[in-house]
Amino acid sequence: MSHLVLLSGWGCDARIWQSLDGHWPTGVAVSAPDWPGYGARPPLDEPGDLAALAEAMSAALPTDAVWVGWSLGGLLAGALLDHLPAPRALVMLGMGPRFCHPQGVTEAELAAFRGAFRRDADATRAHFLRWQLGGEPAPRTAHRRLLDLLGRESPAATATLATGLDWLASLDVSRVLADPPCPVWRLAGEHDPLLAPEERARADIRLAEAGHCPMLSRPEAVAATLADIAQRPEHSLLEATP
Repeated sequence: MSHLVLLSGWGCDARIWQSLDGHWPTGVAVSAPDWPGYGARPPLDEPGDLAALAEAMSAALPTDAVWVGWSLGGLLAGALLDHLPAPRALVMLGMGPRFCHPQGVTEAELAAFRGAFRRDADATRAHFLRWQLGGEPAPRTAHRRLLDLLGRESPAATATLATGLDWLASLDVSRVLADPPCPVWRLAGEHDPLLAPEERARADIRLAEAGHCPMLSRPEAVAATLADIAQRPEHSLLEATP
């Protein structure tokens, strides 16, 4: 039995992955733990402490699984490779070695977003949820699906979300990805509005007719792609390592 651990991104809890229910093939076990501070999980005493985050997540991130981190979840999963035993493989969905990029979301744009978040956290998060869906073939339909899964209330306290924005501004896993302790696969929607064109081009797999949230627009393709990676033998997993 192959095991996938699905890790959500900024502003969304683990319910985002429910869009893949019904699309998994036999032989694949799936878990989707929340990050501390999301859903029913209490936040960390020091929310920005990666070592504390690793300790809190260790039981949910076994070494015999493939970790799948979407968006900020991919950046955090990459950072946790410095703190936890490596998994069979890491899949980074919709994320490069860092969030900001001169041809993608620039540092100035993220700084402006963080300023807006300090002024009105709820409205800014709602704006982000719509913005990230801009690359989907039917953004309004994808937005309705997202709200059906998550509702309109924030799944995390403002302090937890603010820490996530700090991580988006500061985390850089280039060093880890240059010499990874496990195979690393990068997946991207071919129209992801949050990824620079060169980052989309570097992806090992590009999902057609999808943006930053392909689990909403192309759930069958996402489930099939992740299951294929999880079910590969060890030597085949190495094919995607940079």
